[in-house]
Amino acid sequence: MPQTLSTQLVQSIIHYITSQSLPVGARLPERALAEHLRVSRSPVRAALAKMADDALISRHPEGGYVVAEGALACPPFIEPVKSNADEIYFRIADDRLNGELPEKVTENELMRRYSVTRSLLNDILMRIHHEGWIERLPGHGWLFAEPISSGSAYNESYRFRKIIEPAGILEPTFRLDEARILQCREEQAWLCDGAIFSVTPAQIFDANARLHEAIAACSGNMFILDALRRLNSVRRLMEYTKAVDRDQALRRCKEHLVLINLLLEGEQEAASDYMRMHLSNASREKQLN
Repeated sequence: MPQTLSTQLVQSIIHYITSQSLPVGARLPERALAEHLRVSRSPVRAALAKMADDALISRHPEGGYVVAEGALACPPFIEPVKSNADEIYFRIADDRLNGELPEKVTENELMRRYSVTRSLLNDILMRIHHEGWIERLPGHGWLFAEPISSGSAYNESYRFRKIIEPAGILEPTFRLDEARILQCREEQAWLCDGAIFSVTPAQIFDANARLHEAIAACSGNMFILDALRRLNSVRRLMEYTKAVDRDQALRRCKEHLVLINLLLEGEQEAASDYMRMHLSNASREKQLN
């Protein structure tokens, strides 16, 4: 069964509910969710309907949906359904990184290249758009973001992160979003408990990016958060297509748990130093020549 965009959005909506600490009964406006997730309202509407059918949220008597206990009880990480859509998604990522897809493409070209229906291709393109590495051109076609495709650029990205991420923890506007950080800790603990050896590279990247972006958001400095989000969107392809050393990935998740505990204990200076060390370790382990 193909994994449609609306199915993928269920996880994003659950993450939104938990990261925003929304209580049972809180309204879930369709338009606001669509704007937050950077997608059209149609797949959000379908995702909300599916969530209501699965008792994750409830239908409001006056229309729309509200948070239910089911959403709050969900595990932090939902296993995606493996599908033909996933296969095509990763083929597009691999072809783009290897220079086999041009910067500008049309839907007809992609349909022919990957022997896919327009409906399924649209779901895949919207997933890519939601992740930030393609944009719809006015009128016709799509434009890929320039990926980080060389070893030197990849290593530069880590040096840049070592400048902004430790500094963000020391910003005078830093305020810990405890609920969001605890959600990330649960996800990292789940990976450390063995899931790291079975999930996909995309899942590992997304879980780790969620944590680092959550910490950047706590800085209160919108430029730090925006810079990290943009960087993650362009390095995503390199991470997806690299061979993953699961033992190294496990060590990084364990370091994440130490970092989270320092933040929860209010040890900002120690957390900043640890962040710098953590990024240095990751850069060294992932060093590209």
